[in-house]
Amino acid sequence: MNNYTIREIQQNDNQQIARVIRGVLIEMGVPKVGTAYEDVSLDMMYETYKKNTSTYYIVSDKNKIIGGAGIAQLENSTENICELQKMYFSPEARGKGLGFQMMETCLLKAKELGYDKCYLETLPYMTDARKLYKKVGFQSLEKPLGDTGHYSCNMWMIKTL
Repeated sequence: MNNYTIREIQQNDNQQIARVIRGVLIEMGVPKVGTAYEDVSLDMMYETYKKNTSTYYIVSDKNKIIGGAGIAQLENSTENICELQKMYFSPEARGKGLGFQMMETCLLKAKELGYDKCYLETLPYMTDARKLYKKVGFQSLEKPLGDTGHYSCNMWMIKTL
């Protein structure tokens, strides 16, 4: 993986990862309402994922954060399902296999935490991300699960762990 490191988020990563995520969302033309862009948690990712049922990983190139992804219990679901959350990579991180490595890291952690399935929400024009999700075994759903508050995301996928 050259100079790239995948590690659990630390408190001093909050500002950098928030900038990366918002930058990618703007680049992709994602609506600012009904998506991760308006999530309060973006500015306090460390605190948000510092639970026994969740974790967030960042990928860095030396000391520069270039992406991240996490898992957490699916909101408002009674099933043992986690959600893959806030998986975004800056342009310089793309095309290097980091998305696949991050996905494997998150899914392994989800299994360790005892989840049965992993759910995600995405958008139709995020084609590269959707290809990756299918490659690792995610299947499309007809409707959303839980209640993430991301009503602008209109594609849903799930994978049995």
